[in-house]
Amino acid sequence: MKKAGYYSSGVFARMADVTLRTIRYYDKQDILKPSYVSEAGARFYTDRDFARLQQILLLKYLGFSLEDIREMLIDDTDYHFMLNSLNIQLKLVQDRIEQMQHVEEAIRDTSAAIRKDHTIDWNQMLNLIHLTGMEKSLKNQYQNASNISARIHLHHLYSQNEKGWFPWIYEQMEVCAGMKILEIGCGDGTLWMENIDRIPQNVDIMLSDLSEGMLRDARRAVGADDHRFSFQVADCHRLPCEEGSFDLVIANHVLFYCEDIRKVCGEILRVLKPGGRFVCSAYGRNHMREVSALVKGFDDRIVLSADRLYERFGMENGADILSGYFAGCEWRRYEDCLVVPKPEPLISYVLSCHGNQGQYITERYKEFRAYVKRKTDRGFRITKEAGVFVCKF
Repeated sequence: MKKAGYYSSGVFARMADVTLRTIRYYDKQDILKPSYVSEAGARFYTDRDFARLQQILLLKYLGFSLEDIREMLIDDTDYHFMLNSLNIQLKLVQDRIEQMQHVEEAIRDTSAAIRKDHTIDWNQMLNLIHLTGMEKSLKNQYQNASNISARIHLHHLYSQNEKGWFPWIYEQMEVCAGMKILEIGCGDGTLWMENIDRIPQNVDIMLSDLSEGMLRDARRAVGADDHRFSFQVADCHRLPCEEGSFDLVIANHVLFYCEDIRKVCGEILRVLKPGGRFVCSAYGRNHMREVSALVKGFDDRIVLSADRLYERFGMENGADILSGYFAGCEWRRYEDCLVVPKPEPLISYVLSCHGNQGQYITERYKEFRAYVKRKTDRGFRITKEAGVFVCKF
């Protein structure tokens, strides 16, 4: 018997303009399972499944394998999450367009060289081969963007401090006209986009990141024609900047990822002007502790992060590390907590973490969602223990 809001496999395939064979194949490949299977074995799909199919078809169109797609799918159809997912997919399409433009240019240059000199420029050919092998990079960029989006989204929706993290960070920076500013590990540029109307016109801001993909996202978000900004792929262990170049350096949740934190501090000190300031964020050992307890309650084998990043650089030990390089290191705490009333954003946050949760949650997703729903029905409170160190040269 057909259930209300459910479509048979044939109807679902016709509505999606794909073959029934395709739907059955995705089912067998475990990337699009039916939402309901009758006792007789009939398969039924919902609008939620349409959202998942949309992602599959787009990623397939962009050239990703089914194995890649299985890892890249976002499993939530909450309105805000679908919007975030579409925005991330848009960035991926833009990246692919840029890639193909470079491929086109390389092919034209190689063809022109052959016509002119009757020889092959092997360097051009190698560049072309590397350009056409960027799928892994784009896949990683998509996953990174998805993870960052999930984390920012949870905080945006449910933070109890009305000011918001990025506007608060901007206030601690004390940006003034005429400043030269460097942000290391800028990510997708959210810090600047959320404060774009507050930034003076006559400032010089260099956004740097180790990831070319993140820097592309930042350039698109801020706008390549905004004269205040420049963009630089850079490793913060070896900043490509002259000594004494900047009035202000910012590192928002970056230092604890660095391989050699002390070397990075030395580089920041080198590029700061005398009297310049360094603003870096960190969190404490209690930050988001309830989330770890939540997943442990579901399966005690789950570890959301193999590294306790706050032990490398955090609220408790940051001042000791920074005081070896900077004067007057002051800790400023951002007073806040989260109260989460629904499961989807919290689940996506959990799945975005750098741990082993995928192997224990993916196969039990419906059970995990029901578990998180029970926990969030009355509002799930999460501790936030974060802030910034403000240091002077």
